[in-house]
Amino acid sequence: MKHRLGVCSWSLRTESLDELVEATRAVGVRHLQLALDPLAAGAWETDEVRHACDESGLEVVSGMMGMRGEDYSTLETIRETGGVRPTKHWKANRAAAERCARAAQELELGLVSFHAGFLPHDPTDPERETLVDRLQELADVFGDHGLRVAFETGQESAETLLAVLSEIGRANVGVNFDPANMILYGMGEPVRALRTLGEHVLQVHVKDAIATDTPGTWGSEVVVGTGEVDWKAFFEALDDLGAPRDLLIEREAGESRVEDMRAARRLLEELDVVEVDA
Repeated sequence: MKHRLGVCSWSLRTESLDELVEATRAVGVRHLQLALDPLAAGAWETDEVRHACDESGLEVVSGMMGMRGEDYSTLETIRETGGVRPTKHWKANRAAAERCARAAQELELGLVSFHAGFLPHDPTDPERETLVDRLQELADVFGDHGLRVAFETGQESAETLLAVLSEIGRANVGVNFDPANMILYGMGEPVRALRTLGEHVLQVHVKDAIATDTPGTWGSEVVVGTGEVDWKAFFEALDDLGAPRDLLIEREAGESRVEDMRAARRLLEELDVVEVDA
């Protein structure tokens, strides 16, 4: 099965639309998942994005929303600050979701992903009910604009995420599956997790990692194909889901982002799992 391939805009660390277009084309793809925060903040306009893509032959296939105050310094800091968990940032994140949803609708996107935050494994944990309520509210914000939402994997086990999806009970909610995050957070073997989440997987981030030897600390993100993700088995499991998914190359470490993402693209082409862009 062939999947559509693109890149995550934030991985390229560009500041202008022109730079983003140039870097995306340098990777050798023409699809991208676009960070919506510059649009929500008013730094970019949707007409500018649309024009830049039309002129360069690029296509935005989905959006990404960041959450205020997220601190990835350690596993403990992101546990406390990630996603919709911090109450002090909830109102600001709720308002940002409205702006991101409008921008995504104007760009005629169908999907926006974000980090839900650490979802408690214990279903009786009172915080879990609070987070489910907030995620239901965000799902409705995006749903009112005709959008699906996808939660990033890794910050909890696949089993916990599957249970929370059921508790949220919204038809427009699914998963953005990141196999490296499962390794980085120590939350399970990626192929098994993919099979557990199954049809809830709406999109995939192509990223690789090596697990830590010290529990409670980060694993290491590495160039795709040099880590612990079994990509052949991963794509066999993905194909078993029965329909193509967008694959977006994400690179959040290293100083050779374009070169590293090109290496990921070449690997997926060699595995014959992606459409090759002209």
